[in-house]
Amino acid sequence: MYFAHFRLRQAPFSITPDPTFFYEGNTRGDMLAALLYAVKHGEGIVKVTGEVGSGKTMLCRMLESRLPAHVDVLWLVNPSLTREEVPYAVAAELGLDVAGRRGDQVLRQLNDELIARHAAGRQVVLLVEEAQAMPLDTLEAVRLLTNLETARHKLLQIVLFGQPELDEHLALPHMRQLSERITHSFFVPALPPGQVGDFLAHRLCAAGHPDGELFSASAARRIAGVSRGIIRRINILADKALLAAFADDADRVRDRHVRQAVRECSFAALPRRAPAGARVPRLVRVALALLGLALAAWLAWHAVTDLPAAPGARTIAHQTNL
Repeated sequence: MYFAHFRLRQAPFSITPDPTFFYEGNTRGDMLAALLYAVKHGEGIVKVTGEVGSGKTMLCRMLESRLPAHVDVLWLVNPSLTREEVPYAVAAELGLDVAGRRGDQVLRQLNDELIARHAAGRQVVLLVEEAQAMPLDTLEAVRLLTNLETARHKLLQIVLFGQPELDEHLALPHMRQLSERITHSFFVPALPPGQVGDFLAHRLCAAGHPDGELFSASAARRIAGVSRGIIRRINILADKALLAAFADDADRVRDRHVRQAVRECSFAALPRRAPAGARVPRLVRVALALLGLALAAWLAWHAVTDLPAAPGARTIAHQTNL
């Protein structure tokens, strides 16, 4: 809709992972290089974790696109697989016909196929997405695939991609065999506020803009604050802000356009995490304040009623009782 207005060839802030828009800042380029090295030379399992929308899937797509031609990439994208279904899913990725075969027969067929590919000079890597959502038994079945090996080499390299909950699962005592097979771990961080403007400019240039200077500094700062550096949120806000600027017939995205975009985003209404001392709900704070006032009033009343009577008062009371 706004492509011609802003001199763009395509949508710059689509949330679909497109390697064309990969941003190497904030250690992402270094992380990709380390991932490539780990996959090509590693002997264990590689783990990549990050918050929802932080860019794990983009990193996964970049890894696939940068791997050498002799590496065959398999995918395991269904986290609801059972333990028994894992070998069948991997066999299907390899193009094997396993219809009617028992689980042990499928494993032997997998082993034979991987040995044949290894002998032909090929390497096989299995990319597992949403690993944190897999049942623990399924994760264990994935781990057992690393037992497929020759005397000197693993036949299958595995890379797990997941949210931080994956680390909690791997910390469980009965998951120790899997966690000890992990030789490389990476965490995809959120973008720091100072890099959000550079990220926006990078995506705009990749989409065809001549210099990427479409967002004002104040607009970029507001996007950074509301998104908290989460890539998916940055893209959603930036796309909506571009639409607002287009509707305003503006040549740049200003802070007012981002404010309009913020009003249309449900995540923007999420409260920021309060400091430890400020997390008491408002009603509880009011109740505590009223209780304090009541206690103060009670103490003040007792302080008055417990005072010793004056001598004159006792005389009057004595005469009254006569």
